[in-house]
Amino acid sequence: MKSREELLEYVKDPKYISGIHNYCDRWCERCKFTSRCLNCTLVGEQFGDLQKIDAFNEEFWQKFSEMLQSVFAMVKEMAEEEGIDVNSMDTENSHDNEENLEENVLTEIISHISMKYVKLVDDWFNSKEYLFVEKEDEMKRIRLMSSRKNPAQEVANIKDAIEIIGWYQYQVHVKLVRACESAFEELTDCDDFPKDSDGSAKVALIGIARSITAWKILSAYFPTHETGIVCLIELLQNLENRVENRFPRARDFVRPGFDEMEQNG
Repeated sequence: MKSREELLEYVKDPKYISGIHNYCDRWCERCKFTSRCLNCTLVGEQFGDLQKIDAFNEEFWQKFSEMLQSVFAMVKEMAEEEGIDVNSMDTENSHDNEENLEENVLTEIISHISMKYVKLVDDWFNSKEYLFVEKEDEMKRIRLMSSRKNPAQEVANIKDAIEIIGWYQYQVHVKLVRACESAFEELTDCDDFPKDSDGSAKVALIGIARSITAWKILSAYFPTHETGIVCLIELLQNLENRVENRFPRARDFVRPGFDEMEQNG
């Protein structure tokens, strides 16, 4: 367990991008900024290789709980030094505010569509398990009969597409729920200040775009099942449009590290 002083030394290290973990997709294995993310460093030192750790292991969750308590204690102590009483913060939300009726309705629609997508993805893969067995057999036959195609690359492309769909399947919904909840808690008179709701919505929009691309890849390899895939793509596009209507400034949100690097590059 690291002390407060040790944690503060990490925070002061300029190699770490402040806040980069707040608006990422948590896919560390595919992230090019892991060495500049303090969360990755702390998690790596605390738990080692996460891929080899059972997330349900009691020891893992005990260490995670201790780490969380340590960080919270540090934040509380720092807040008290600044004269902030974290226990007295107003957590009342404005869900029942009549002025936000339109936003509430759109929020409900967004949540419904994103959750519907989660279910439909499960249904599609559960009913199409045989497809991937057939594709594997087809690749084996091509490998034996012809050298004009690259079956290994096709398999890799399909595998990547499935991984992308699976990774963002639930995350899009979670990020959108966070965006909507944050929007209700944010001050309306601070439009010039970056909003957590926009940042969370942007991460969701990125996940939606990547999911659409992945589904299009699967459609190319399984043309006889294009109709079902097109329905999923259209559902995602519908969701994308509604998210953009609810959070019109989301795409302009500059995520620490990711978008900053793109602008400077």
